Amino acid sequence: MYDLILKGGRVVDPASSIDGILDVGFADGKVAAVGANLECVEAGEVKDVTGCVVTPGLIDFHTHVYWGGTSLGVDSERIARRSGTTTFVDAGSAGAGNLPGFRAHVIERVAPRILAYVNISFAGIFGFSKNVMVGECGDMRLVHPHECLAAAKDNLDIVVGIKARIGAKAGGMSGIAPLHLAIEVADKLGLPVMAHIDNAPPNQKEVLEILRPGDILTHCFRPWPNAPIDGQRNIRAEVLAARDRGVVFDIGHGQGGFSFDSCRAMFDEGIFPDVISSDVHVLCVDGPAHDVLAVMSKFMALGMNLTDVVRCVTLNPAQAMRRPELGSLAVGTPGDATILELRDEPVRHVDVSGETLTADTRLAARGVVIGGHWWANGDAPEPRS
Repeated sequence: MYDLILKGGRVVDPASSIDGILDVGFADGKVAAVGANLECVEAGEVKDVTGCVVTPGLIDFHTHVYWGGTSLGVDSERIARRSGTTTFVDAGSAGAGNLPGFRAHVIERVAPRILAYVNISFAGIFGFSKNVMVGECGDMRLVHPHECLAAAKDNLDIVVGIKARIGAKAGGMSGIAPLHLAIEVADKLGLPVMAHIDNAPPNQKEVLEILRPGDILTHCFRPWPNAPIDGQRNIRAEVLAARDRGVVFDIGHGQGGFSFDSCRAMFDEGIFPDVISSDVHVLCVDGPAHDVLAVMSKFMALGMNLTDVVRCVTLNPAQAMRRPELGSLAVGTPGDATILELRDEPVRHVDVSGETLTADTRLAARGVVIGGHWWANGDAPEPRS
């Protein structure tokens, strides 16, 4: 007996090499079956999703959802309802000093899954608003590897790596030192680092040269300065070398992390992102990033096909954070799914530099399945244990 069947949708699951009109059945909080014409007689609930696209639950790999505990945090449940996101990966909102609060007051209380990169700064991202902007790595007294390591070890069920935000804005004159320490902590844990870079110092070359295979460069298609391309729009040699070495390229759109110009130059050379993510926070939740679904629509407008875009928000981020049970509709995996509609309507996309791009179609969320149950109209299932 199924608790829920999604009937007649186009199932797009790159992890299982599936793209076809199929049903998806859920039981006991997990995916129970994917196939044609599943028996509905004893199903608890059947949803007709004909004309829709059914994907594994979307993973937004770079977000800031420590809502109420940090000034940049947004409400994950509100974003989940409008975007179809079932897993949020928080990119360093919390450090060792406030990770327990993030866990107790947000992660354990909301319906969507939240995993986390722990900030190498003890305080996490503590000063981030329209009027206050204080980089958490600007004072090296806050960058304490022993505290970060201990906090991560105590929370390995939710921790997927270590985050370092470096650059003139996030780190002041501390340069690349916070990233070196983050890598040391990550090495002890056998986990990746996620590296943010804004304006020099350091420059992107210094950052890329120390990232290891499997580490993540976020804001990978950012605008100048520290763009992946030079003034003649040629891809920088260190970017190509990092790509060949296995560094993961994550979009991290946000308020300042994504440029149409950089993206087109990369596409022209056949270089596409590994992961599409929103970097949604309080300063970009109403634009230009909005949420991961809006960013997915931008990449389709730029020429990526639906299957490749879905791969960048399901299979690829699951692999990058070493959680292979996520990002898939294989039988036995967690019962999360996103139901999407491709709407024929004009949309105007904007990047962080103010450049616009118009398109005739966009993706919209029609429904969300969390833990094997339909989540709609604000009626959330019980928070995850």
